[in-house]
Amino acid sequence: MDNKIISGKELATKIKSEIKLEVEKLNLEGIFPKLSVIIVGENPASLSYVRGKHKDCAECGIISDNIAFPETITQDELLEEINRLNNDNSVHGILVQLPLPNHIDEYEIINSIAPEKDVDGFTAINVGNMNIGKDCFAPCTPQGCMDMLDYAGVDLAGKDLVVIGRSNIVGKPVATLALQRSATVTICHSKTKNISEKTKNADVIIVAVGKAGFLTGDMIKEGAVVVDVGINRNDNGKLCGDADFDSCLKVASKITPVPGGVGLLTRANLLKNTVKSAKNAGK
Repeated sequence: MDNKIISGKELATKIKSEIKLEVEKLNLEGIFPKLSVIIVGENPASLSYVRGKHKDCAECGIISDNIAFPETITQDELLEEINRLNNDNSVHGILVQLPLPNHIDEYEIINSIAPEKDVDGFTAINVGNMNIGKDCFAPCTPQGCMDMLDYAGVDLAGKDLVVIGRSNIVGKPVATLALQRSATVTICHSKTKNISEKTKNADVIIVAVGKAGFLTGDMIKEGAVVVDVGINRNDNGKLCGDADFDSCLKVASKITPVPGGVGLLTRANLLKNTVKSAKNAGK
């Protein structure tokens, strides 16, 4: 593999083997990490993501259960199920697969999860703790971006870092995590004028905008590091990221691929958070 490419596959494999050993040790202490995944409806992408999560759990010895509801479930019924899981001491992680049907308030559902079981890191309490640098469950994709940079030996202190995208799931939290590592952070979004002026001065670019091939090689400076969070399909139906990989690869010093990049670390961090929750509960 080109040594410019930061392999998520290599890193996720390494993390998962460490998690497996940790789970085996916890089992000897009578602690059995468990993740409960709630899925509402039949969204094919959501079903596929959930299957991947259960497969990862099985590989690492984490118990996982799948709680599937029809799209017609009411918000109160869903809240009742989350309350049941909050009070079940055998469950360490609760994950509600997004998106939810329109008649259900995502914010209310997410924030009904006990913060100590919020392994996605989406509750207001975990987000708040992350923002002030306190112990928390960091959201899995932003943490995955940091893991990839660490793995590539990129020290963010003093670096100019541009985040493209301002979502609550990736853009804002990844900017916070980079700031905590003493990067100088600029967030660009749909209303930003002349984005390429910002990206051309960046040492590191994290692109999470949801548009295939948005970041091109002529938008980055020689030797920049590109972390691509996007998962899109191009005109040929091929999986691709938010960065135009071939043109960026020519200019960047390091780049994450899609597939085989940050997505695998998102999944690995979910496992890490579930094990952390089990250890906290066992204390």
